[in-house]
Amino acid sequence: MESPPYKTVLSLGRFKVRKLQSGPPPDQANGAPKGPGESTPPPQPDSRQAEETDPPDYETTIDATPCYEFYAHSVPAGRTRKNRPSLDMLRNASTVKDKGVLCYSEHGGVQQWDRSGVSCVHGGRDGAPPTHRPLPPGLTWLIILMSTVVTAITGLSISAISTNGKVKSGGTYFLISRSLGPELGGSIGLLFSFANAVAVAMHVVGFSETVRDLLLETDSVIADPVNDIRIVGVLTVTVLLGIALAGMEWEAKAQVIFFIVIMISFVNYFIGTLIPATEEKQSKGYYSYRGDIFVQNIGPEWRGESGSFFGMFSIFFPSATGILAGANISGDLKDPAVAIPKGTLTAIFLTTLTYLAISATIGACVIRDASGSLNDTLGSINATGDCVGVGCGYGWNFTECTVAGTCEYGLANNYQTMSLVSGLSPLITAGIFAATLSSALACLVSAPKVFQCLCQDNLYPLIGFFAKGYGKNKEPLRAYALTFMVAIAFILIAELNTIAPIISNFFLCSYALINFSCFHATVTNPPGWRPSFRYFSKWTALFGAVISVVIMFLLTWWAALIVVGIIVVSLAYVTYKKPDVNWGSSVQAGTYNIALSYSVNLTEVEDHVKNFRPQCLVLTGPPSFRPALVDFVSAFTKNVSLMICGNVAGVSAQDVGNEHVKWLNDRKVRSFYSLISAGELRSGARSLMQVSGLGRLKPNTVVLGYKQNWQTDSPHSLENYSRENTEELEGEVPPPSPQLTPFSAPLQGDNFKVVGADEQLETVFQAKQKKKSIDIYWLFDDGGLTLLIPYLLTRRKRWSHCKVRVFLSGQLTNAEEHREDLIFPFPVGWLIGLFLWELALLSCFPPRSLPVVRKGACPSSLYMAWLETLSRDLHPPVIFIRGNQQDVLTFYCQ
Repeated sequence: MESPPYKTVLSLGRFKVRKLQSGPPPDQANGAPKGPGESTPPPQPDSRQAEETDPPDYETTIDATPCYEFYAHSVPAGRTRKNRPSLDMLRNASTVKDKGVLCYSEHGGVQQWDRSGVSCVHGGRDGAPPTHRPLPPGLTWLIILMSTVVTAITGLSISAISTNGKVKSGGTYFLISRSLGPELGGSIGLLFSFANAVAVAMHVVGFSETVRDLLLETDSVIADPVNDIRIVGVLTVTVLLGIALAGMEWEAKAQVIFFIVIMISFVNYFIGTLIPATEEKQSKGYYSYRGDIFVQNIGPEWRGESGSFFGMFSIFFPSATGILAGANISGDLKDPAVAIPKGTLTAIFLTTLTYLAISATIGACVIRDASGSLNDTLGSINATGDCVGVGCGYGWNFTECTVAGTCEYGLANNYQTMSLVSGLSPLITAGIFAATLSSALACLVSAPKVFQCLCQDNLYPLIGFFAKGYGKNKEPLRAYALTFMVAIAFILIAELNTIAPIISNFFLCSYALINFSCFHATVTNPPGWRPSFRYFSKWTALFGAVISVVIMFLLTWWAALIVVGIIVVSLAYVTYKKPDVNWGSSVQAGTYNIALSYSVNLTEVEDHVKNFRPQCLVLTGPPSFRPALVDFVSAFTKNVSLMICGNVAGVSAQDVGNEHVKWLNDRKVRSFYSLISAGELRSGARSLMQVSGLGRLKPNTVVLGYKQNWQTDSPHSLENYSRENTEELEGEVPPPSPQLTPFSAPLQGDNFKVVGADEQLETVFQAKQKKKSIDIYWLFDDGGLTLLIPYLLTRRKRWSHCKVRVFLSGQLTNAEEHREDLIFPFPVGWLIGLFLWELALLSCFPPRSLPVVRKGACPSSLYMAWLETLSRDLHPPVIFIRGNQQDVLTFYCQ
């Protein structure tokens, strides 16, 4: 067996340091077969080759030569840690170069022989796949254009919203909250503030990684590569905080300087692509503009499990999140309605062109893999038999490092490729510094201002501390401190690719809500929606909202679920707490449109007895004066049917309806409130019955409180009350099925108690009823209202344990015959010669049929005495119910 070639790497007199060349001898590399019975032809008599092949044959060993990297505890980003083979590997190594058999190379890590058996294929440590992820220009353009579609649509939406009225401080949060209301606005305020704070960390870490690489090149490491990122990051964000606290003037001056440096860096890069490549740059993969290089780079070549399209998208997308930088400082802009649309859309257009140009030019100039060694030419001793890669066409052979996966240069391996291509590499570094610091400073200014506006609106507890501003501009110093601490926490992660996907989901969620705000406002079309910016469409806004949500889940589904969970929880909290704010949001306009549409559609629905609902006009006066009456009606109408609290007031009465509505809302009573001015109760009540409601949503049941002072009141007042009770039963009221329900509830005993300092009274109808009885005395068939209302009560949770008993009047001789005619879900009893009030003493409260008298046959005082006799000295509340002889229930499937 012939000895493999050796290369002299160092000569000191007669001592020479030689390196064992990877791969087989040149003749085998050139394809000469080497069967079991064949011998290798002797090498040509060349003095140099003879010198290089003098050492003994160590081809069968996998022992590694001394290497500095074996002793290094950390390596620069993008490099793989090298490890010497273990003793077990050395003792059990296979000499057979078959596919799949483990081997070891001087580059470190357990590997496998390639298909030809020429060299080991690098697989990372412990056989893991390589982690490099070269992204071709074709997919890079797709990622850029996808990002541009999202940001451009969002830019159009934010332009429309920002030109719809005066924009104050608070940026994105202010725009969304005033458009969609506090529920979604508060959610996005929390997310967007946090996203900007984390974005500070992401940009600072990007800056720190570049500084770390420079320290490694100059052998000036502070501690180790990871801790160097942390140290530099903390120092950098502290300096940026000082600039931000100095005021917007200093921040604006810094941004101008950063912008100039970035422009110079771009010009330097594009000039560098036109400069012919030197031999040193060619060894690192740069050949200036070449068509075949561009064609090779146009397609993808994913390497490793973490290499994927959406993985790359999540890393790139944060670079497109700066479009809201102008909107976030809306309070500091002279004319936000002009500056936000112009600045946002111009920035999107120019950055898109820049990203496309850079990806196209660098993809046409630099190959994916290169070693950086000037010796790796086709004519050098290092060259293997088969040359792999585009570099072969330009006289370079990077086959060894390409196959082994150990190339240190090229698009797939070197993060500083732009520096290689540029005319002056330090300017690229300066541009990276300026870009990262500019973005970090913008986020550091945005996050506190957005969070301060959120805290000032007082939507959430425990954050009001950060609402305080200092100085004439009300600078959010406390919010700055909080943002600084959040940024420090994420800087300590010290891994850019870990932070970037988290931010992507937060910003995508913000974009989705911005687009949905524009869509919702356009669809509901309230009179207040009149943006001066007209170049938008509701459908593009909806598409932007949907695609943002889709991309969220395609990027990192678990992070998307966390974001959605935060929004749902915060939305539920604000919805429950109902903060005292009124911003005229599009949600309010949408609620009105829906209610109006359904109300109109309801007029086309015909009445049917199975769908009858007692829609009650409750003559409460001021609702807080008769809480028992309000609670009783609410018990069987809440979320089921209409309830209107009517107040017949004097002609000179002041309308304080908002206070009464607030009282009802605090009591969790779902009711309208209606006030009418009239000279007397009867005329006012009749007017309320006629004008209250809308379409099918009109009262068909009147509820009155019992007049307890009838014995001492004036005859005129008593006449008005009693005539109101009796005349409405005669069909003088327009509603299709008017009912009358006078009500009596004794105020003595434990029926009322004061709870809290708001003077809200708790009545017996609010308390949970235990196993009591509801006795119904259905003395006359009035259509079934006397039976229906108790049944509706038992459908409530607090009344569900009550036992309902129905008592009918009749004779023993035909009791069983009548029982068979009736189908009740309740026990039926018969009243035969018994006084009603004796049974009522055993009841929770007894609804009973209201007596009807002939017109003009009974004076008002006699009628009231009759009712008093039936209900006097009864502890449970007594309800008198009377229908107007129209069916309100049926026992049959009609």
